[in-house]
Amino acid sequence: MEQAFGADSDSVPVPADKTKILIVKPLRCLVPIFPSPQDPSAPPSSQYASVPPTGPFPPGAAPFFPFFASNVSQKQGSEPQPPHPRPYTIPSPVPLNSFRTPGSDVKNGDIGTSKKSIRSRMYVDEDGYSQSDGYDNSYGKDMETGSEVDDKRRATRKKVKSTIAVSNSDIDIDSFVTHLLESFNLLDVDSFRQCDSDKELADRVLMAYNLLRRKITQLDDTKEGMTGSAKRPDLRAGTICMSKGARANIKKRVGPVPGVEIGDIFFFRFEMCLVGLHAPSMAGIDYMSVKFSGSEEPVAVSIVSAGGYEDEGDDGDVLIYSGQGGVSSRGKPQSDQLLIRGNLALEKSLHRGNEVRVIRGLKDYQHTTGKVYVYDGLYRIHESWIEKGKSGCNVFKYKLVRIAGQPSAFTLWKSIQQWKDVGNGGGLTRAGVILPDLTSGAEKVPVSLVNDVDNEKGPAYFTYSRSLKYRNPFPSTQSLSCSCANGCQPGYNCPCIEKNGGYIPYTPLGVLLSHNTVIHECGSSCRCPPNCRNRISQAGLKLRLEVFKTRDRGWGLRSWDPIRSGAFICEYAGVVIEENGIDYDDNYIFDATRSFDAVETSPRDEAAKFPYPLVISAKNEGNVGRFMNHSCSPNVYWQPVIRENQYESYFHVGLYAIKHIPPMQELTFNYGIVQADKGGPHRKNCLCGSARCKGTFC
Repeated sequence: MEQAFGADSDSVPVPADKTKILIVKPLRCLVPIFPSPQDPSAPPSSQYASVPPTGPFPPGAAPFFPFFASNVSQKQGSEPQPPHPRPYTIPSPVPLNSFRTPGSDVKNGDIGTSKKSIRSRMYVDEDGYSQSDGYDNSYGKDMETGSEVDDKRRATRKKVKSTIAVSNSDIDIDSFVTHLLESFNLLDVDSFRQCDSDKELADRVLMAYNLLRRKITQLDDTKEGMTGSAKRPDLRAGTICMSKGARANIKKRVGPVPGVEIGDIFFFRFEMCLVGLHAPSMAGIDYMSVKFSGSEEPVAVSIVSAGGYEDEGDDGDVLIYSGQGGVSSRGKPQSDQLLIRGNLALEKSLHRGNEVRVIRGLKDYQHTTGKVYVYDGLYRIHESWIEKGKSGCNVFKYKLVRIAGQPSAFTLWKSIQQWKDVGNGGGLTRAGVILPDLTSGAEKVPVSLVNDVDNEKGPAYFTYSRSLKYRNPFPSTQSLSCSCANGCQPGYNCPCIEKNGGYIPYTPLGVLLSHNTVIHECGSSCRCPPNCRNRISQAGLKLRLEVFKTRDRGWGLRSWDPIRSGAFICEYAGVVIEENGIDYDDNYIFDATRSFDAVETSPRDEAAKFPYPLVISAKNEGNVGRFMNHSCSPNVYWQPVIRENQYESYFHVGLYAIKHIPPMQELTFNYGIVQADKGGPHRKNCLCGSARCKGTFC
C-alpha cells in the first residue's frame, strides 16, 4: 500500500497517507439486511426489494413473492406456502433469474410521431399472418426476442426501411392524403382530444386510415415489376397517418380506451395502434412505466393473443398467455424466455392487480392467411409460472381471467361458430330460428329468419329475388364491352377498367377500392367469366346474414360474419318503378332522387347519384336488402353501380360497409329525405338511438 491508487507502476513511488485508507472487509463478511415485517395498517408501498432469491429468512423477516420457499422446501420439491392468504397461487417453484426494470431505450410499444420511432415498429405481426385484402404480401417476418441488443435493433430498422418503400405512388397520393384528412377534420385535432378521445374521433381515424390503405392498394395493384419490394399498404397508410398526427388516444393508459368498445374488430394491427388500444404494431405485449414509491416499474396495459405462441383459452373467460421472446429467428435456435420488457411488465401487473386489455386474434375465414382481431375486454392476471415449451425451452405462462359483467365478445364468436357447425352434423342450434334459409336456396349461403323477442312467425309474404328487375332499361350510348376471357386484370387497358378511371374497383375479397361516383361493372355482353373481379355485386351473397326481429323496429338485418370496411354486403333488389308511380304507403321503397346526408365514406366533393332517376320497390319482390333499417348514424352506405351492354344501361344499388362491422351488429343505412317540391309520405319517428338521431325520417 506504499503506492498511490491508480499510479503507473513505472512512475516514481509517492508515499500514501495511511490515515485516509479505509479498512475494507470481504463482502461475504457483511450481514445481509432484510426488510422488517410490514404493518398491515400501514399504507401500501412498493412490493419489490433486493432480497436473495432463496432463504432462509431471519426471524421477523416476511418472505414475499417470488421467493416464498425456503432452501429446505425447494430442495424437497414441496409447494411454497405464502405467509398470508392470497386470492391466487403461484404453482411454480422455479426461481426467477431476472427481476429488473428495463432501461428507457427498450420501452416496448412506445410509438411516437417521429420517423425514427415509426420505422422501428414496421414489423409483420408476430402471428406470422399477412394482413391484406387478398393480395400476396411478401413482407419479411421479423420476430422480437428478449435478447436483442441495440445494434441488432438498428440493423433491423435499416432492413425494414428498405423493405416498405414499395413504389413511387407517394407522389400520386399526396394530394389525396391532404384532401382525405381535411374531409375528416384530422389535420388540426385538439391535443386534449387526441389524448382522451371519443367514439366519433376514433371512428373518423379508422375510416380515414382504411380509405387511404385501400387507395394505396389500388395504386399498387397497377404497378408491375416492383422487384425487391413488398406490398404492405396497411403499413404505409399507418405511417402516413402517424406522421400527419391522424391518431386518437395518444396517451397510454391502464384500463378502458375512450372510443373503443368491447367487441370492436380490427383487420390490421396498425388500426389498434392508431386508436390507442395496443401501441406496438408487432409485439404482443404493450406496457408503460408507472411510478411506485418513487421508482418506476413497468405494468402491462394490453396483450394480443394471435396464435404466435402456445396460448390457451377456448372457454372464453380464461386465457393462458405465453410470454414473449425465445423464438427462433435468423438461424438462431429457440432459447429460454427472459424476464425482461413485456414479460416483466406482466409479472409486475400480477402483483399490482391492474386491469389488462385483451385482444384475441381469430382466423379470418374469408381470407385464409388473414386474422381478425377482436377486443375482448379487461382481464386480470391471476397467476404465473414457468414451464417447458414444445421446443424444450423455458416459457413464461400467465393465467388471465376476464372481469365479470362485460359484454360478450369472444364467447359470441364461439357461439356463431357452433351455429355454423350445425350444418356439418354438430354444433349448437341457433335459438329462435323460424326458417333456416329465408331464400329457399336462391342464394349460395343460407339466410336465417330468427325471432327470439316475441311470437311473431315472420314478415309479410314476398317473393325472394336476388337482383333488380327492369321493365324498361335505360338507354346507353355506344358502349364497348371487354373481351377478357380470364377476367379483367389490373394494368390492362380493358374498356371496363377505363370506365373506372383505369383501375379495377374491387379487391378479390369484394372490398371497394374506388371512390368514383358511379361503379362500372362488366355487363352481359362482356366475355369475362362470372367470377371476374369486376362483377362483385352480381355474384350474390358471400356473407352469412340473418333476418331477425328487433325489439321496437320490426325486422332487421345483421351478419354472423365480420364485415370489412368497404366490403360489398348485398344490393337493394326489387322492381324498378316509375317515379310518378310511388306508393307512399310502401315501406320498402328505395328512392335515389331523395337528398342524403353526407356520409364520410370517401373524399369526393359530390354526392353519389344516378344519371337517371331510379326508384325501387321491394314490397312484393326483393332480397335481404329490404330488411335493412334506417339510422341517422348508419354503418352501411349505398353506391350506384352500372352494368352496360352496347345499347342498354342497367342501374343497380350496391350496399357497402362504411367501417368494420362486428358480427351480430345490426346493418343500417340512411333512407334520405324526400325533396320538398315532390310531397311525399308522412314522417315517421326514428328509433335508431344514435347520438346524431334527428328524431324522424321518411
